[in-house]
Amino acid sequence: MKNIKSIIFDLGAVLLNIDYKKTIDEFEKLGVDNSSIFYSKKTQNPIFSLLECGKISEKNFVKEIQKYCNQAEYNKIIFAWNALLLDLPHKRVQLLKTVKQHYNVFLLSNTNSIHISEFRNQIGENRYLDFYNTFDKVYYSHKIGFRKPNKEAYQIILEENNLNAEEVFFIDDSPQHIEGAKKIGIQTYHLQDNEEITTLFPDIIL
Repeated sequence: MKNIKSIIFDLGAVLLNIDYKKTIDEFEKLGVDNSSIFYSKKTQNPIFSLLECGKISEKNFVKEIQKYCNQAEYNKIIFAWNALLLDLPHKRVQLLKTVKQHYNVFLLSNTNSIHISEFRNQIGENRYLDFYNTFDKVYYSHKIGFRKPNKEAYQIILEENNLNAEEVFFIDDSPQHIEGAKKIGIQTYHLQDNEEITTLFPDIIL
């Protein structure tokens, strides 16, 4: 990768394995109509964007979701919302540490406080901190107030770290996020569903 000095990684479906269908299925069990339209990778109710931008509290988020699922219990909604979170493969963390020897590395994720809390619990605090501290800086949408593909989500990384867009490489699994980064001059790679991120850096690994 010529002229690249920094790499921005997405989290879900790039580093952390996720399965949207698990949450869709759990919402359906709770009585949500058209749950695949209510929440999916491509389309979702606006309430999820509010949560991921930190514009609504966890408590109020659950209250809003309850309107769509027969006033299901708080814990059942949290369980359904977290169902999509799977595992963080060790080889991907090792990849990050190897890549960091050659590039600045950043994390940019559309996420929320509920998922991050569950993510930390699932992998354990020590492993989470080891993962988190691998990055030069982590940018969670609910912390910075912007989601991909909005240009502000990318620009905040460029501006805070004095990066030139043309020297930045961004990896994400969502085409709309890739297009958002391209619009401000960032080089990109769209990771396909059948691709493993550790295969993108054979020159570094070998």
